[in-house]
Parts: sequence; structure tokens; C-alpha cells
Amino acid sequence: MYRQAALGAAWAIIQPVLAVLIFTVVFGRFARMPSDGVPYSIFAFAALLPWTYFSEATRRGALSLINESDLIRKIYFPRLIIPLAAVIAPLVDFLITFAVFMIYMLYLHIAPKPQILFVVPLMLICALMALSISLCLGPVNVRFRDVKHTLPFLLQIWMYACPIVYPLSMVPDRWKWAYSLNPMVGVIESFRWAVLGKGNPNLGAVATSAAVVLILLIVGLVIFRKMERSFADVV
Repeated sequence: MYRQAALGAAWAIIQPVLAVLIFTVVFGRFARMPSDGVPYSIFAFAALLPWTYFSEATRRGALSLINESDLIRKIYFPRLIIPLAAVIAPLVDFLITFAVFMIYMLYLHIAPKPQILFVVPLMLICALMALSISLCLGPVNVRFRDVKHTLPFLLQIWMYACPIVYPLSMVPDRWKWAYSLNPMVGVIESFRWAVLGKGNPNLGAVATSAAVVLILLIVGLVIFRKMERSFADVV
């Protein structure tokens, strides 16, 4: 991805760090958003880690069949490999950025807690979510290229529907059940708990996220298998 880029893989760090700086200035200093007792910069950074991976993995996965159209037309192989590879690849960027995040935590004198091990299953849910959406949108994108134009807009709206720049505590209690139907809510809130050690894991939201992911994964596999045979003819 970063071939022939002047800064190379440094872009994996620059993009989320710039986003954290912007959020810290706009929402942390100007809007005075609460941050659950931690500096706003690390509060936003913790949420951006899983979201940045998810959005990039979803974008790559949904567009992967079109991007690899030459390969699809040349030889037969299990097409499922393409979106799967597209979802796995951004994990490299995540690991690089996560290392920077850990250094920043130590700079702020925030020591990792044992629950940081829960990052692994949370990221697995995140990856399966991205794969599920890719399996649904990828085949649609083969026939209707509108997906390429609408997906960035939908992801941008989705980001503000997640507790990234604001804490879950700001959502009225009577609406939290509906808000938690967003599968990224449980992942992001529990990710914050895992890396910062603040508050409690939102087990109900995580369970909702896992259930939604399971349903979407089954639906995505059915759609993908049904349309897979026509990829080479349409793409």
C-alpha cells in the first residue's frame, strides 16, 4: 500500500495521530467533552485504534473484488480469499499504531493493566465485523459501482454514531439499549476499558456486537456464495 510513498509506512502512524490532534483541539479543548477521568488525547486515541482498523478493513474488503478484477478473470481460486486478505492486511497498521499508543500511555504515566489481553478477542470481533460487511458489499460492488462512492460517506456517519469523541455516559439511559445495537459501540467502549483500565467492560454491548456480527457473517457468506460464480463475467 505504501510503495513509492515518500513517508512509507509512517502514514500508518501519521493519519491516526493527526486525527487525535484534531479531536483533542476541537472536542477536548473547545467543546469540553468529558473523557472519563483521563486526558482527552488518550481517551480519543484509544477509541480511534479499533475504529481506524475497522473502517480501513471494511473499505478495502468491500472494494477488494474490483481491485483484484484482473486476477479474478485469469484463474479460478476461492474468491473468499480476496476479502479475507483485505481485512487481515490492515492489522499491520493497527499493530504499528498500537505500539505508538503504548509509548504515549507510558509517557502519560498510565501503566497497562492485565485486562489489556482482552484486546485480542475485541479485535477479532472487529475483524469479523469488517469481513461480514465486506462479504455483503463486495458482491454488490461488482454489479453496482455506487458502493465505492457511498461507503466513505456511510463510514463517516457511522464514526460519529460511535463513542469515539464522546463517552457512552453521555447517551441517555433510556436510549442506551438502542445505541448498543451499533456493533462497534461495545467494541470501542470495552477496548477503552482494556487499554486504559478505567470503568467496567460493557458486557451487554459486547454480547450484542458478537450477535450482530454472527448474523451479518452468515448473511454475508450466503450472499457471497450465491453471487461468486458470476464475478468473472461481470467484473
